[in-house]
Amino acid sequence: MNTALWIITAVLALGFTAGGLALLALPRDRYRALGANQHWVDDFGDGHLKAIGAIKLTGGLGLILPAVTGVATVLSPLAACGLALFMAGAATTRLRRDEWAYMAGDVVFIAAFAFVAWGRFALAPY
Repeated sequence: MNTALWIITAVLALGFTAGGLALLALPRDRYRALGANQHWVDDFGDGHLKAIGAIKLTGGLGLILPAVTGVATVLSPLAACGLALFMAGAATTRLRRDEWAYMAGDVVFIAAFAFVAWGRFALAPY
């Protein structure tokens, strides 16, 4: 179980850290051109996009760094809970935009974050 949690956590952390960095570093048009699933950026202002990028980056780092360093390990499952809520907001945006297929991916992310949070809380040494 712990191995599965580490693998899922590492993949999620890598993806969200990279996604957050891309959102912070790339201009809107360039980020939008990454794929049809990135057209949601049209619904938000530049400040909102930077905030979303910062949340993704912070959440991705929060998934892995506390667990790896052994410092404040309770932050890892809390980051997973926060990112699950964040992805619920993403799913709401997909719902508003009638992007059902992309919303299914958001639901998978919610389930993965919920699994990580449950597993980390269940295996916690405190």
